[in-house]
Amino acid sequence: MIINTGSRTDIPAFFSKWLFNRIDEGLVYTRNPYNDDIYKYPLDSKIIDCLCFCTKNPKPMLRNLDALDDYNQYWFVTITPYGRDIEPNVPSYKQVIKSFKELSDYLGVNKVSWRYDPIFISEKYSLDYHIDKFEEMASELADYTNDCTISFIDLYQKVLRNFPEVNEVTTDEMLEIGEAFSKTAEKYDIKMKTCVEGILLDRFGFDSSGCMTQQVIEKAIGKNLKIPKGKYQIRECDCIFGRDIGAYNTCLHGCRYCYANYSQKIVKMNQKLHNPDSPLLIGDVKDGDAVKEISEPSYIDAQTRLF
Repeated sequence: MIINTGSRTDIPAFFSKWLFNRIDEGLVYTRNPYNDDIYKYPLDSKIIDCLCFCTKNPKPMLRNLDALDDYNQYWFVTITPYGRDIEPNVPSYKQVIKSFKELSDYLGVNKVSWRYDPIFISEKYSLDYHIDKFEEMASELADYTNDCTISFIDLYQKVLRNFPEVNEVTTDEMLEIGEAFSKTAEKYDIKMKTCVEGILLDRFGFDSSGCMTQQVIEKAIGKNLKIPKGKYQIRECDCIFGRDIGAYNTCLHGCRYCYANYSQKIVKMNQKLHNPDSPLLIGDVKDGDAVKEISEPSYIDAQTRLF
């Protein structure tokens, strides 16, 4: 089984105490965002092939990383050069780079990837700005990661509601970014990737298969996986997302481009319902709630090892 903590919220940044409590108890519940069903997953390192983290701020978990030593892990850390006008509660990119390095030093370079996402162009955050900042970040991260995934802003209705002045990135702008970033990445021996962006940037050496593919997870855990075809695949990319234990409308970063929050008002309401001792991220299990226990095997191929 693969557990994903980060497609709906940022658990390391805001709910680390809750997660460590779940690890101690050996179980976690999550509520299906579409039909309110509750699923129960075991948190057993013998069954969990990989704990996957997506975060903009790993720092709150760094002091207790040893509590996760029994688990295979993969961390996807977003580092972007935006200010508080765009990412109100995200630490500065220099602070996140410092945490990224500490995380990589502890876990190993194969277990930590960099995400520069989403890219949008404005008068303040111009093409030249992105190109210069990417160079600066790449020079800092070159010894701490093997790859970087970029993507361009998607204008979902949620995004347009919270960020109405944003514009779609043009094809010409994408090409200019792709060419410039690829040259920088080659200089620092960083593999460039895109996810759900088509093959436009493949001409510059980008890997467009996805950001969290089976191959990525296998490299992180050092073992081959025998995952049934189509398992965990929910998009047109090759990514495998595992069982997500997060919840929408809970992230406090307040990013204006966020697709996971409907509104900050709902986020604040949900924060009041968070109980670090509950098996659910938000709220508690109530009388009458139906809990479905999910039992999945390990998909690690015991016959082969990658390293």
